[in-house]
Amino acid sequence: MAEQNSQTTSAGTELWVERTGTRRYTGRSSRGAEVLIGSETVDGVFTPGELLKIALAACTGMSSDMPLSRRLGDNYDATVRVSGAADRENEVYPRLDEVLEVDLSELDAEAQERLLTVVLKSVDKVCTVGRTLKTGTVVNLTVETDS
Repeated sequence: MAEQNSQTTSAGTELWVERTGTRRYTGRSSRGAEVLIGSETVDGVFTPGELLKIALAACTGMSSDMPLSRRLGDNYDATVRVSGAADRENEVYPRLDEVLEVDLSELDAEAQERLLTVVLKSVDKVCTVGRTLKTGTVVNLTVETDS
């Protein structure tokens, strides 16, 4: 396995995966984080598609955090669920559905509606993962060999 430089570059945190077995990888960051990745047949790992969905849900949660905490306080509970079946013929997720679960029962109906409007605008404006998925992106792959 190639040793990676553990410094953060001016472009941000360095990210890479290392093969650790058959259809098993460990994702790493230059900030010391790790995530286990593999196929659906491997226990205790996330598939790449699951990580994509989790990234979307986490981005939605983090993008909604500020308006929700301002109105509900720092100790509010929230869960963002995300789902979407893969189209295996084309190897894409044609649709991803998110559900933000948060208790707004302490607010009257008008205050709930105002808060949800702000939350949706915030997610649409600052959720980088969701914005990228909605607009698409260019992906370039380079293969480096030892030959």
